[in-house]
Amino acid sequence: MQLFQAFTRSAGAVAVLLSSTALVQAADVSFLTHWAPDTVAKLEAAAATYTQAHPDTKITVRAVPFGDLLTTLRTSGGGAGGATIAGIYDAWLPDLAKDQLVAAVPDAIAADTKANWPAGVIGAASIGGVLYGIPNEIDVYALNYNKKLFAEAGIAEAPKTWDEFLAAAEKLTDKSKGQQGFGLINSWAAGVLHPFSSLLVSNGGDLVVDGKPVLDSEAATQTFELYEKLIKSGYSDPAMATADANTTGPFLDSFVSGKTGMIIMANWWESALKAGMGDNFADIATAPIPVGPSGDTARSISYSWMTVVNAKASAEEQAAAWDFLNWLNGPESGPNGASAMGDILMSMGILPSRTSDGTAFAERLSSDTFLAGYTGTLANAKGFPVVLGGQEFSESLQKTLEAMQFGQLSAADAQATAQADATEILERNAK
Repeated sequence: MQLFQAFTRSAGAVAVLLSSTALVQAADVSFLTHWAPDTVAKLEAAAATYTQAHPDTKITVRAVPFGDLLTTLRTSGGGAGGATIAGIYDAWLPDLAKDQLVAAVPDAIAADTKANWPAGVIGAASIGGVLYGIPNEIDVYALNYNKKLFAEAGIAEAPKTWDEFLAAAEKLTDKSKGQQGFGLINSWAAGVLHPFSSLLVSNGGDLVVDGKPVLDSEAATQTFELYEKLIKSGYSDPAMATADANTTGPFLDSFVSGKTGMIIMANWWESALKAGMGDNFADIATAPIPVGPSGDTARSISYSWMTVVNAKASAEEQAAAWDFLNWLNGPESGPNGASAMGDILMSMGILPSRTSDGTAFAERLSSDTFLAGYTGTLANAKGFPVVLGGQEFSESLQKTLEAMQFGQLSAADAQATAQADATEILERNAK
């Protein structure tokens, strides 16, 4: 992937679209998100700035927990009276587009978007060459570790290979202190899948190739076996792994309190760590995903988010929604050439994907050592599969990996189950 190069190069001349305000009649626009109250407040402030110049448009923000977002979008959000705008995870797009719940981006705004975002991010927001959303954030995974615990265990640096990773996990595990070497996650689909997938791609493997699962590869065999070693050796304690879509529970608490030596997590995790750790956040460092025996370089999984518009909303509401989103994601809406959306994302420790935002925030990104550990991995990241049935596939693999965590499946049985279930799900949804 060339995301890193596209993300960091100069935006050059920024195309400015003429506002379509004059063509937009009075409209009530609702925005469905999963963001926390402080971030919702920032979005509401941006919306207030927009409506000062567009008094005929009213924008209301509604937030639900991440775990309820897709369900809310499919039920109340999918009808004519539902949310006009929604923020979605790219893996959901194929199914939402198939069910005709999201509208295609208008041609003029689509052309501007394609000119100002990396091709890989545009691809994740498109189906059959049709753009359905304006991308905003991009997330990538890295190894997070506690430098204080490393020093106490006599570990000089972050592990670069799986052998070093296992050796570090062993040294960091101290049952007398209730301390585990590496923190797995359960009870949350993306939280379970993305760390596993990052280790898999850093071992030269893939989840899906050309729409077909390849969890029966040798690289996948080695990844399932790595998990089995972590669990059977006691380096990962499933009782400390419970989380939900907001990363609350023992998983977060264990890392924040210094009871977990290492985890694999995404860049948006920074704000939660800072809030939970205070001054102790200085103990946390990031490093590339360790390379497995079949891998050639450190890699991780990446995924993106986008804002979409309800295809069942009225024409007036859709026009107002796209005009607002075009402004929100444009370089005139935020500070110093950044977009207002980019500014909101950076406040959460999230990487904005618009090219000009990468330029506008270059100094902040390079000076933030936590985020620098992520931006450096973008060049070799592999996008999480965006396929029909993606959510069902994710939840199925989640259950299989959790069964491994709790000793209900061996690595070999988990691999066979994962491949068989994924094949059935993806083939059925592709019809």
